[in-house]
Amino acid sequence: MALTLLLGVLVGAVLGLTGAGGGILAVPALMASQGWSVPQAAPVALLAVAAGAALGAWEGWRRGEVRYRAAAWMALCGLPGSALGARAAHLLPAAWLAAGFALVLLIVAWRAWSGAGRQARAGDGALCRVRPETGRLAWTPASIAALAGVGALTGLLTGLLGVGGGFVIVPALRRLSNLGMHAIVSTSLLVIALVGGGSALAAYWHGAHPPVLPALAFVAAALAGMAAGRWLIRRLAQRQVARGFALLAAGVAAAMLYHAVVG
Repeated sequence: MALTLLLGVLVGAVLGLTGAGGGILAVPALMASQGWSVPQAAPVALLAVAAGAALGAWEGWRRGEVRYRAAAWMALCGLPGSALGARAAHLLPAAWLAAGFALVLLIVAWRAWSGAGRQARAGDGALCRVRPETGRLAWTPASIAALAGVGALTGLLTGLLGVGGGFVIVPALRRLSNLGMHAIVSTSLLVIALVGGGSALAAYWHGAHPPVLPALAFVAAALAGMAAGRWLIRRLAQRQVARGFALLAAGVAAAMLYHAVVG
């Protein structure tokens, strides 16, 4: 139980710091601490990540950083993909899911390392641009389609692998919009809360009933970690945070690949 609590705090803290990394670490954390497979760990991971993300999004909302219309649109487009991904997860062998999860994690680690310290390149030519005169995103057919695509991919990976999807949302918003990083992280957290919460409820509805005590302990620990991460985000350099997350993710991915191949 102590390991479950420690890993839950770590997952919540990473999610709070990056808006992107905690969810993808929650599944391997539960696999390591509880000995579960990906399909067993995914619903609990989603519940913990959704709860932590909701707390972080609320804090961002109070600061006026959440772009709630964009978040709601991405979440709406993500829910059908989440249902499709969850169905596929039940049809695929657990070893395949673990190997696929590890490969996705390696890609995320590489992108986090290579992108650390780089600024988004969208600028004034961004598809999803904030209008200076209103302070709101300009809704155009191109921006609507772009955000819909981000939401759909996020939902698919959420349902398939039990991840929050922030590792898709944050880089996409950096590239597609001229939002500041704090606004991107807060908006990502709201999408994760909506899609992850819906996916967790769907998994429960379809028969996923994990042990209550470990699940609640992990969720509570993730909430505590989220609070710590949101406090630290304004005190740590984003470059160091990204590099640290990249190293952690690469190590977890290597361990998962080893166990998926060797057994």
